[in-house]
Amino acid sequence: MTTEHRGIAGPYTAYDGLPVLHATETDLPLIHPYAPVTPGRYVTPGGGRLTIRPPEMPAHIRITLDHMGCPAQLTDEKNAAFKRLALAAEGHCVYAGCRHRAAYADGVLRIFEVRNGSIALAAFVRAALAVELGDFTPTDRLLQETEALAGPVRQEGEGDQDNGG
Repeated sequence: MTTEHRGIAGPYTAYDGLPVLHATETDLPLIHPYAPVTPGRYVTPGGGRLTIRPPEMPAHIRITLDHMGCPAQLTDEKNAAFKRLALAAEGHCVYAGCRHRAAYADGVLRIFEVRNGSIALAAFVRAALAVELGDFTPTDRLLQETEALAGPVRQEGEGDQDNGG
């Protein structure tokens, strides 16, 4: 057990070789990249906390990925890959004529909105888990598929809003 402070009051517990978890998180299931993907809260193979919420807006699923400041998940390379993943989802929204807030927030807590019927939820989650582990291929593939459907999507720095999207 460790008492490392990571943003919320401890205690923190070592968990299966992953970064330490808050005591309230040790009962979360570990999501496997090829297991079925259903709404819920999970620990990811990269030590993040993944939450998949049932649709709040009629056509969108909100996915959050919290790394609690883990420096291995906050590199420029991974931030750029997570941004591309969000742009892939946002491209489908633009193509469908959605008008909502940006689908991405960068940093310790990443927030994505995926339109139902666009990118398969399992494919999106697997791409996010792959980014955690340093494989950007699934993300780049999803972005290419989106651009083939909807045309070029915004790249980093183009029209970004205050919340990162």
